[in-house]
Amino acid sequence: MNRLEMIKKIAEKKNEEKSFQETIRALDARKAAIKEEVKLHKKLTRAVKKAGHQSVGSLDLNAPENMYYSDKDTERFLENSGIMDAYNANKFSDGDWN
Repeated sequence: MNRLEMIKKIAEKKNEEKSFQETIRALDARKAAIKEEVKLHKKLTRAVKKAGHQSVGSLDLNAPENMYYSDKDTERFLENSGIMDAYNANKFSDGDWN
């Protein structure tokens, strides 16, 4: 082996080592990006689970039992309103009230 061939082999080894190091850096960068995505996914999942009680279906106003006034609520409202007073005052005068 002459000196020129030895220099070429050493240069090839350095090039191989350099490409190997670049491949490792690229792999590490991809792993770091995936790790960040997983962190974000976990954070968002936790936030969604935490806010689950605030979803539209879980609001009390959307529950069927809360969509309408009960008979008690209606009576309580009417007994203190002027509508009921006007109704009672005119109830027997016309006779047309049903």
